[in-house]
Amino acid sequence: MKNPIGIISMQFTRPFTGADLHYFATAAALGFDFVELLVPEPEDALPLADARRAAEEAGLFLVLAARVNPQRSIASDDAAARQGGLDYLKRTVDVAAELGASVVGGPLYGEPMVFAGRPPVPRDDADIEARAARTVEGLAQVAPIAREAGVTFALEALNRFETDVVSTTRQSVEVVNRVNDLGLGVMLDTFHMNMEDRSIPDAIRLAGSRIVHFQANENHRGHPGTGHVDWPAVMRALHDVDYRGAISLEPFRRADDRVGLPIAHWRAPREDESAKLKAGLGVIRNALALAEVDQ
Repeated sequence: MKNPIGIISMQFTRPFTGADLHYFATAAALGFDFVELLVPEPEDALPLADARRAAEEAGLFLVLAARVNPQRSIASDDAAARQGGLDYLKRTVDVAAELGASVVGGPLYGEPMVFAGRPPVPRDDADIEARAARTVEGLAQVAPIAREAGVTFALEALNRFETDVVSTTRQSVEVVNRVNDLGLGVMLDTFHMNMEDRSIPDAIRLAGSRIVHFQANENHRGHPGTGHVDWPAVMRALHDVDYRGAISLEPFRRADDRVGLPIAHWRAPREDESAKLKAGLGVIRNALALAEVDQ
């Protein structure tokens, strides 16, 4: 399959600024093929030309992860928030072009819950359909813009605690089908799939050729091989649908199980995780290799 395997930038630090470009060389030395970079905010002070050059010098390419909030949410019933969401998604295309990235993934619809302090609320059928329609309408506006720029948006389903718009693979497939533009595909994350899909391999086969980005994450977001995700079965499913794209790792569950610790929130590493990262990368590479021969 020869899929490139990468690591998300917040494995090392967050925010990722112009002072952090050395982490590209670190990622390459660990054996990764690309870095998944959070779309930089203006306050991150990340010179895009410098970032692109540093990644290329390290022999890496970049994938972008979009960051949404209640003020930029195309699914919102607030017109200003919807426009903010559209403006943001259009900006991510410009950023991708400057960085040489061809994929922008994430919860593109907006409407974050736990991290935005927004609780789930009951919704009637009319409200549900209206939110779905706004999501499709917004993505239908930006998908052609991305496609024309050589960029693909990758729609990610998040678990029920992080969004109430798209939480399952079946929902993400429906949205992508309704938009029906090559500028939009499906992004799968096994961390979320472990909670919301009945079967991760079956969900992968359902998404099929729509998959444009894949995140291989353990059920507890630890290093691959330390949880209960069946990696050989996952990679066989990717092989079955002939997925040859990028596979990104996000193992930022730190070795810290203190009682009272807010595990949901990102934390900086407290130790050198190089050996664990190499071992987790090996788990995924070996599972990919098995998928090619175990047919």
